[in-house]
Amino acid sequence: MEWIAVIVLGVVEGITEFLPVSSTGHLLLTEQLFKHVWGLPQRSDLFNTVVQCGAVLAVLVLFTQRVKQMLFEWRDPAVQTFIFKLAAAFFLTGVGGVVLKKAGLELPETAGPVAWATLIGGFVIFAVEGWVKNRPQAGEVGWFSAIVVGFGQLVAAVFPGASRSGTTILAAMAVGTARKPATEFSFLLGIPTLLSAGVLQIIDAWRDAHAQGAAMTENWAQLAVATIVAAVTAFLAVKWLLRFVQTHTFLAFGWYRIALGVLILLILR
Repeated sequence: MEWIAVIVLGVVEGITEFLPVSSTGHLLLTEQLFKHVWGLPQRSDLFNTVVQCGAVLAVLVLFTQRVKQMLFEWRDPAVQTFIFKLAAAFFLTGVGGVVLKKAGLELPETAGPVAWATLIGGFVIFAVEGWVKNRPQAGEVGWFSAIVVGFGQLVAAVFPGASRSGTTILAAMAVGTARKPATEFSFLLGIPTLLSAGVLQIIDAWRDAHAQGAAMTENWAQLAVATIVAAVTAFLAVKWLLRFVQTHTFLAFGWYRIALGVLILLILR
């Protein structure tokens, strides 16, 4: 059952990481179901964070041309500007993340905060969609949008369940960026953000184990399988969403988040 649970968690992470529905909320709900039904232990923060790195691989594959452009055509002024915008958003997230960690921010151990963030996020989607309707939107992410997106990632860190992708996409849309470029910028920003979070989690886990004179207890084989599964399912989810945003709003995700938030509150209260 542990291996089945690992595969399911990889699928859940891959599907939900880049959709505006909160991967944290879905992982929490899935883990709690496994715990109550089969008595399986809840996964560590290290597991949940590293599996996200698998989802990043999907973005690297789907945005290969964009990544190559940033690596090999960085002398182009337009490419440089885009790189600097990504760097600025990532810098804000990094500095803010360090400050929050020093302040003692930790992921909630109960379902309540995640459920409420998921639920409220649904209403935020309705609000932003109503705000941008019939308003002119820019075809690229401006500097102000990039800064706002950086702060959006911090909001998602403070309120697990808010959804990193959902918060950043909606933040960019709210300040005038069109849906498609806002989505692409959010996805590309997720590459350094999620990879660095995974590396830091591994380092912290190793330091904690070393300080206690013990070996790391994580099941690396299961973690590797979950990461690969997350990469494959994220590829399919991201590819679908990139087509979806060209002709649809996020209102369906708003209804879904409200229903999920209520479900988590009822089941895991």
